[in-house]
Amino acid sequence: MSLLAACLDRLARLGRFLWSAWAGLAGLALIGALWQAGHEAYGDFILTAPLDTLAAAARLLHEGRAQELLALTTARALAGFGLCALIGTLAGVAAGYSPATLRLSRPVLTLLLGVPPIAWIVLAMIWFGPSDMTVAVTILISATPVVFVGAVEGVVTRDRGLDDMARVFGAGPLRRFLFVSARQISAQLFPALILALGSAFKVAIMAELLANAGGIGGALARARAMLDIAEALAWVSLAVAALIAVEYVLIRPVRAELERWREAAAPWGVKR
Repeated sequence: MSLLAACLDRLARLGRFLWSAWAGLAGLALIGALWQAGHEAYGDFILTAPLDTLAAAARLLHEGRAQELLALTTARALAGFGLCALIGTLAGVAAGYSPATLRLSRPVLTLLLGVPPIAWIVLAMIWFGPSDMTVAVTILISATPVVFVGAVEGVVTRDRGLDDMARVFGAGPLRRFLFVSARQISAQLFPALILALGSAFKVAIMAELLANAGGIGGALARARAMLDIAEALAWVSLAVAALIAVEYVLIRPVRAELERWREAAAPWGVKR
């Protein structure tokens, strides 16, 4: 019976998640309306119509060019994101529990955040050439500080009273961290991870474009050379679609699983 209740609970949460997609679709519709208004104001040469852009994206997918380039850019972005998520989370949690480490890390964060990503791309091109390593290293250096700060904020702002309560009930350090502290840290960490994921895709495409490393960035460089606005916007749209798919398949389900306690804490009938 408990297994059936757990399955029904998961199905209910999945249904609420899918139903909430209407808000996202409304937001996309608003962007499409503004896009159409810009097209009507400035014409095709400045801003191609949304439907023409979708037709260009469909043509690229039908010709088979887009699948390989999307897979290449997505793999590069996910490789860099995985590294920055792992290193940033571990370092941030360690620094959050160690005030001395946190004080030492602040100048390093200022240095990393002060250098623009394009500078790291130039340096990575010199170090590694037009390769996957250039993209991954640039993402790692650019996005890790964001994840680090999110993890630190999660540790610092956690409710220590809950940890003390778990200790009174006999929970060991590992159990307290996994079932009490980690769930509170995730409230600050996941927004940082989502921001880092978006940065990973942006930096990956920028690095591909500047380093001539193929992928969507290389396709954008060719569209720019041909002054093909529709194709350039089609590649941008495909990159955004890949980002949304990765976010809602990779990060959102894990976040929803770890933040089930929010539903228990919310008043009946009140939804965020």
